[in-house]
Amino acid sequence: MKKLYSLLLVMLPFWGFSQDLIQTDDQEVKITPILHGSLVLDYKDLTIYVDPYGGAERFQSQNPADLVLITDIHGDHHNQETLDGLDLSNTVIVAPQAVAEKLPAEKYKSIIVLGNGDVENILGSRIEAIPMYNLPETEDSRHPKGRGNGYIVELGGKSFYFSGDTEDIPEMRALENIDVAFVCMNLPFTMDVDQAASAVSEFQPTVVYPYHYRGTNGLSDVEKFKNLVGEKTPGVEVRLRNWYPEN
Repeated sequence: MKKLYSLLLVMLPFWGFSQDLIQTDDQEVKITPILHGSLVLDYKDLTIYVDPYGGAERFQSQNPADLVLITDIHGDHHNQETLDGLDLSNTVIVAPQAVAEKLPAEKYKSIIVLGNGDVENILGSRIEAIPMYNLPETEDSRHPKGRGNGYIVELGGKSFYFSGDTEDIPEMRALENIDVAFVCMNLPFTMDVDQAASAVSEFQPTVVYPYHYRGTNGLSDVEKFKNLVGEKTPGVEVRLRNWYPEN
């Protein structure tokens, strides 16, 4: 049975966002949404940036990154302009091979390449690379299976899942014991809110944040997502945050 824990919401201004504190076995993890699919995690002396995007100025109030996770090659995930504006000389980059090939290695402490299914202990945190891809699998897919990674990061006994750009794939539905999930939902690039709600209701994280929800027709209906999840699995807590401060 999944462990229960308290989730405290702390209202601190940062680009119009609040910050959430997730209580772990020994200390809180601070979550700061940045933009779209980008966020910052702080745990003890470890700071993790996920898919830094939107310009380095958005990270000025954050601790320097010890670890950067990059999910895919597209510009809202591997954003070289944002990376170049940050001092990452003491930072470990974790990325799939397709991203690592594009990175100027001399700018970073090291680059660790993970493929789908790989697991590494990096800076004291267990990190697992999870498939992310579009359905059906076709040669012209925006996100073919095996190119990009979702990630599961374990901090203080809690598991944090970052979907990356994906649909409601079997690998997502089969996840177990996820404490906090960040799940995308934007057409035509990933999936719609119905697919996302269906998948979340199957793997049942303790807390889920819809993120990466801006598509070609604007922002997805995350209130609908919350209602769908609540109807199917009321034990899953849906946290809505403003990932688009300019809107």
